[in-house]
Amino acid sequence: MAKNTKQTSSPVASLAAKTLNNDNSSKIAKKLAGSVLSQKSTSKQTSSYMENKASKVLQSKKYSNNTKTLAASILSQSNKKK
Repeated sequence: MAKNTKQTSSPVASLAAKTLNNDNSSKIAKKLAGSVLSQKSTSKQTSSYMENKASKVLQSKKYSNNTKTLAASILSQSNKKK
């Protein structure tokens, strides 16, 4: 498996932290936030499961812009050769 050199930016990591600390955040938003934070300053790969979830979030009209930002961050860090 190729090493992931892409990492979460500080603004997106901050959004993810706020999402996790917000009791009103949806379950999917918190899952995405956790995945985003796990890739801050590490070379961890996004799982295929989370890539699939993130893709569905971006295609849906029911999620907030913040949730879509988290989803986009996950997909931008995916390893295209998976």
